[in-house]
Amino acid sequence: MKLLTLILLLASNFCLAQNITGKWTTIDDSSGAEKSIVDIFERDGKVFGKIIRIFPAPGKDPDPVCNQCPEEDARYKKKIIGMEIIKDMKKTGDEYAEGNILDPEEGKVYRCKLWMEGEDLKVRGYWGPFYRTQTWKRLR
Repeated sequence: MKLLTLILLLASNFCLAQNITGKWTTIDDSSGAEKSIVDIFERDGKVFGKIIRIFPAPGKDPDPVCNQCPEEDARYKKKIIGMEIIKDMKKTGDEYAEGNILDPEEGKVYRCKLWMEGEDLKVRGYWGPFYRTQTWKRLR
């Protein structure tokens, strides 16, 4: 009986660790500092993510708008806090793909792939054949 309980606990922890929904801390590539908190959630069978908090550099606007977003994008000149930056991600195997991610600082939209690696979320944005991968940490 104890062995069965242990197996069930380990299995449930593994399943929870693979779930990408929840709050994630984004990390600046160059400085390693926390940049924002993104809430990843499901809606209509797809995964989305919105910024719920930012950690601006000293002297920067604590509640900026997306001036760099493309003018044809509905997010142009909208507040970054509360903005959906991850859209329409579909689960395929152990990863999520076919959606996109917006970098509000540069105003660029990239094809995107998300997957778990241990307890971290890997976020990869593609621009043509080029890509950049970030590691996000689950907010505890």
